[in-house]
Amino acid sequence: MDLIQELHKEKIIAIIRGLDGAVLMKTAQALVEGGIRFIEVTMNSADAAVSIAKLKEKYGAFIHIGAGTVLDVPQAKEALQAGATYLITPNVNRKVITYAVRQGIEIWPGAFTPTEIAHAVELGASAVKVFPISFVGPRYLDAIQGPLDRIPLIAVGGVKVDQFPEYLRAGAMAVGVGNHLIDPTIVRSGKFDQLAERARQFVRRIKEGENRDA
Repeated sequence: MDLIQELHKEKIIAIIRGLDGAVLMKTAQALVEGGIRFIEVTMNSADAAVSIAKLKEKYGAFIHIGAGTVLDVPQAKEALQAGATYLITPNVNRKVITYAVRQGIEIWPGAFTPTEIAHAVELGASAVKVFPISFVGPRYLDAIQGPLDRIPLIAVGGVKVDQFPEYLRAGAMAVGVGNHLIDPTIVRSGKFDQLAERARQFVRRIKEGENRDA
């Protein structure tokens, strides 16, 4: 099963931003225990490449570890050298997309308008992150699915757990979730068992939304 098929099956990417060291590793462990299989570490986090390498070493056989907020080719190279298996950007950057395609690595660029989404695919993206989705909601995704129904879309930016079914019905292949899943208060308090249970709830909600549409 290739990465896009796997993402279509799992339907959720956990976005770790602003964490590093032992806290990041404990956060990742809680997510894995909770059933998360796609974890993204943003490149604007301290020592992001080091964290990706550590996650790859410890969990690479069980989950897919990617790099997010990739803004340029040097960051893309750093992420791949660290072991990232996919790249996610906040925008449609031709150089980054072209580099990823040449390296044979999955890249899911961030875009918002139909023109940006279509352009990302023309450059070689296999899926597109619709970002920031919370400002327009599932109805926007449903509207653009008409002409863009062949493009796998990932809803990212302020997506809440109770909205998962709506986004899936609107045509999202998957959702990306940051602070709504990785609650900063829970992380700061070190209650990683609560984070693991939270991850389980999010995974269950995704499955419920999928089954409702079946």
